[in-house]
This record gives sequence, structure tokens and C-alpha cells, in this order.
Amino acid sequence: MKRQDYNPMNDYLFKFVFGREERKRITLSFLNAVLGREGEDELTDIAFADREFDPRFSEAKLSRLDIYGVVSDGSKINIEVQLVNYQNMEKRTLYYWSQMYQSLRKGEDYENLTRSITINLLNFRLLPQENAHNMYGLYDIASGHRLTEDLEIHFLEIPKFHVKSVKEMKRLEKWLAYFSNKLDERETEELAMSEAAISEAIRAEQVFMQSDVERWQYEQREKALRDYISGMRAARRIGLAEGRDLGRAEGRAEGRAEGRAEGRAEGRDLGLAEGRAEGTQQAMLQSLRHLMEELSLPPERAMDVLHIAPAKRANYLQLLKQ
Repeated sequence: MKRQDYNPMNDYLFKFVFGREERKRITLSFLNAVLGREGEDELTDIAFADREFDPRFSEAKLSRLDIYGVVSDGSKINIEVQLVNYQNMEKRTLYYWSQMYQSLRKGEDYENLTRSITINLLNFRLLPQENAHNMYGLYDIASGHRLTEDLEIHFLEIPKFHVKSVKEMKRLEKWLAYFSNKLDERETEELAMSEAAISEAIRAEQVFMQSDVERWQYEQREKALRDYISGMRAARRIGLAEGRDLGRAEGRAEGRAEGRAEGRAEGRDLGLAEGRAEGTQQAMLQSLRHLMEELSLPPERAMDVLHIAPAKRANYLQLLKQ
């Protein structure tokens, strides 16, 4: 299989390449590129650790798979791959960062809190900036003074990477090119020759793809994501269509009953509003059933994915039983 035929951002594949002790040189090269570490400041080691920041979702096919470790300068780093925008990404990443940061044991002093860095690899556009790499910290708005270096959140938006000659690429751009998979075979070979860690990463991908077990995990993950995206698109189309049709019908009916132009206008507006609401509810129900049936998600997890408000969940649970 050619490299252009598979997805290097599939998180099972990513964790195989970047989350193994025997290949930590790859991970360190990537981290140093993202963090801009060079010379004496380069990270020289990482101790990987399995850590589930949100164990409630560990059984879901779309649960988060990330890489967590402590690097040579004592910083904690979490790398997460996101192929689909589940919304509220900014709050989500801050929540997971806070869980990583709050590591004090009873009786420990605040000075024992350590720098915590989150790196989000996104396969979609999120931020208004056109740069593919953006870093956020805790700064004073007026002066720009940085309060602390303990908080550091990076976003790498792969779709914003623009292909250029490998010779013109800086260190981080080479990794962006690696994840984008936009290069042809000749360019990919040139990229591998220009960066030893990328060459090693590509060889690790080939090992992964030759394993039946690893390949099966990869394909299941890709299928789950395709099904999720397809289901959400279908739900939106159905919800919009049903909302429009119901709104028009109710608007006309109430308008005729009133027999006045004002009544028709009010009825149409009310009907459209109610139609949209009912259409949205039906679309949401379909999305819930899709996530529960196709992706084996429990009702509460499916409602988390769809961001259904707590006050509405009892109603949806009742509708699901009908």
C-alpha cells in the first residue's frame, strides 16, 4: 500500500508510531519541532504513561486516544489527535489540560505543580488565524506579560499547511507535511531523507500496515469516523427538510384559520419556528440512534457527543423508548 493511500493521522496508527518506547526518538523530534527547542534546550527523553483523563468514555469506539508523557525537563505533555470537530474544542482542551495540571497530592505545596503542555493535532480548521501552528498561554491582555509558563496549549491545524519545496521547509513544516500526506512519492522520499525521525516514522507505518491486527484496528477506526460523519450530515439534511415542510404546513393552516393577513404572517412564522424545533428534535433523535446502534455508544455518551443540554436529556431518553 502506498503511503498516499492511508491516513497518517488515524489515531491508532499515530499512537503506534509516536507512543512506543522503542520509537521515542520520533516523538522527541516532533516535540522539539513543535516547541521550538534547539541545542541545549532540546528535550532528550520522554517517559510514556498510560493515562485516561476521562474514563467514562473508554468503551466508546470514538473515545479519545492520546499520548501522555513526562519529558526530560520535567514538563508533562499530552498529544491528542482530532480528526472530527466535535465542537467546544477550546473548552475541551482546557478541561483536559487542567486535569493534567492538577496533580498535587495531599499536603504538597503549589510549587510542586509542573509545566503542562497540550498539543492538539487537528484535521480540520478551528482558529481564525491562517497559521497552521498557534500556541496559547496565560497573558495579560494590555501588556502582553506572560503570567506563567505552566500553561501552554498548541494547535496544529493540518488543512492550513500549504505544500512547498522540501528544501524550503522549516523543521516543523516538515512534520506538518508528514501529517498532511499531500506530497507525492518523490517528495515523500525527499522529506524522509531530509529528516531522520520522519524516515523512521514512515518505516514504522509500514510495519503497522503489515500487521493484520493493527490494520484491523486502523480500519475499524476509519469506519467509525466515516459512519459518524455520514450520520451527522444525514441528520442535518433530514432535520432541515422536515423543519421546512412542517413549518410551511402549519403556517398555512393557521393562516387560513385566522383569515387575516396578520394571522397568516404570524401563523407562518410560528409554524416555521415550531417546525424547525420539531425537525431539529427528529434529527437529533436520528443522530442519537445512529451513534447508539452503529457505534455502540450508551445513551448518555451519545448525548455528550451531540452536546444535548442536561435539561433536555430526560425527554430524549423517553423518546428513545418509543
